[in-house]
Formats: sequence, structure tokens, C-alpha cells
Amino acid sequence: MPANISWRKLVQKFRALKFDGPYSGGRHLFMIKGKLKVHIPNSHQGDASVGLVNEILRQAGVGE
Repeated sequence: MPANISWRKLVQKFRALKFDGPYSGGRHLFMIKGKLKVHIPNSHQGDASVGLVNEILRQAGVGE
């Protein structure tokens, strides 16, 4: 199960999975891989919680 993760580490992990970004758009940043767009939390809000990390992974279609 994923643990809390810093914003910088989250972006690094998505880049390792071949996602591009992060790009700004609306209230949240997002990363893109092909036609898939995954919203990520803002960097100034601290670490992302376990529940939020799980939701982001689910939206991205990435297994734990």
C-alpha cells in the first residue's frame, strides 16, 4: 500500500511512468500520457495522503 508522498516525488514517479507535465489548468495541475489526463494536488499543500495517492493511481490505471 502506498504511503504519504511528497509532491516532488509524486511528479517524479509519474514522469518515470512516461507522463508529461505537470501542466496548470483550473484549480489543479495535471499530467498527461496519451489521451489520459490525471489531476495532481497542488505543491503547496504538503504531502499527499495515502487515500489521495490511491485515488490518483486508480485514475491513472496504475496498480499499487
